[in-house]
Amino acid sequence: MKIAVSAAVLGFGIAAVALSGCKRSNEATTTSASAPDATAAATSTVSDQDISDAYLYLLGRLLVLRQQQLDFNKEGFKWNEMIHRDVGGVAWANPNLDVAYSEAWVAVDERSCTIFSVPKIEHRYYTVQFLNGWGETIANINERTYPDNPAGDFWVCMKGANVQVPPGARRIDLPGRSARVLARVELGANPREAAALQHQIKVRPSGTPTTAAVPATPDFQNDKLPGAEAFDAKTVEAALAEPDINPGMEEQQAKVRAVAQAVNDPAQRARVDKVIREQAQPRMKEAFAKFGTFRDGWARPDVAGNYGSDYVARTLVDFGGIWANNREEVVYFKTNTDGSGTPLDGANTYTIHFPKGNLPSDHARYFWSVIAVDSEKFQVIPNARNRFLLNNQSKLTPGPDGSLTLYLAPDKPGDAPDANWLPTPKGENYHLTFRMYGPDEAVLSGQWFPAPIVKRK
Repeated sequence: MKIAVSAAVLGFGIAAVALSGCKRSNEATTTSASAPDATAAATSTVSDQDISDAYLYLLGRLLVLRQQQLDFNKEGFKWNEMIHRDVGGVAWANPNLDVAYSEAWVAVDERSCTIFSVPKIEHRYYTVQFLNGWGETIANINERTYPDNPAGDFWVCMKGANVQVPPGARRIDLPGRSARVLARVELGANPREAAALQHQIKVRPSGTPTTAAVPATPDFQNDKLPGAEAFDAKTVEAALAEPDINPGMEEQQAKVRAVAQAVNDPAQRARVDKVIREQAQPRMKEAFAKFGTFRDGWARPDVAGNYGSDYVARTLVDFGGIWANNREEVVYFKTNTDGSGTPLDGANTYTIHFPKGNLPSDHARYFWSVIAVDSEKFQVIPNARNRFLLNNQSKLTPGPDGSLTLYLAPDKPGDAPDANWLPTPKGENYHLTFRMYGPDEAVLSGQWFPAPIVKRK
């Protein structure tokens, strides 16, 4: 869902702050006792709408910075070193359990690039995805984006860096000095082989890049988002130091700076915090509930991975499933309701029925999967089977007519093939994510959606 932003409101608010500042500097006879009143008058010109817009823009960046702090301070990341996750790791939001994950943070500068060596990978899905500090996908290394030579060395450099790339190597330019990397290798029928390929993805710097300390920005949880502290000067400086690759974002950045100026005044800080709690955060919650195109209870984000002017969508994706890839790689469908719009209850039994000729596998070039996660942290829900998803490797049993029925229930229904059953948490609402990797035109155009979730009576 796209939320329109009023340029007129922004122009008036920022101009008023600037003009007020000029007026105060010119009025040399103004007494010091009136200075606080002048400051309050200047900052009060930042409208509630400006504050809400600025918050929803800035929060997307703060979500990425929060993840960066977790990665370096708790997960042991180091610049330009790849961490190969164990196959089946589940300790993050909306994990993709169809793939072997490898991760890195890349640092580059004017004289040093980072070299990714990618092995030859055939007959299985893979990609090495690069994202910037706003959660935007910058590039993917795979046979689709580099069909002539998808394996070998790729030099990842800061745009404009004066670095000589060897013959035969490909160069990828970053808009800034760092990037987040996620490599995915499809497990398929042979997870051991996938893990071996995963570990052959190597990273090394070409020189000694200058690296800065990871910025210390507010720590927060998804159920307790930051308030006015999001606009403290150091936080805003750290956030906006990262280039935003999307055109037209200067408007939102100006709003952020105006609100950052406003919070220096205690009265305005209290007002900003109130607007965040009572307007911006409810607006975000409402946008999250309506995000995307809806059909049969499923929602498909209209944008993912690359967001253009839709900064609200970017923040929502960073909030609900950070590091999303773009639609050329994958299309995501999400829901926490059945086909009638009633919230899913883990105590109920549901079915998802696909007729022959319209199965998920008919519309995904590589693979598909459906995973259940909790409604707060979007992490997998423990169950006795340690079964968290169903996919094309689940040895699903088709119906006699070639159809496919999936079952969601706390206990296996008597008529359900065991492989077709996904355990759910009794008495809890949960979310489903349906992934289509290598989506066909029917998926990309919005013609195909997963079948509705039907509650059994």
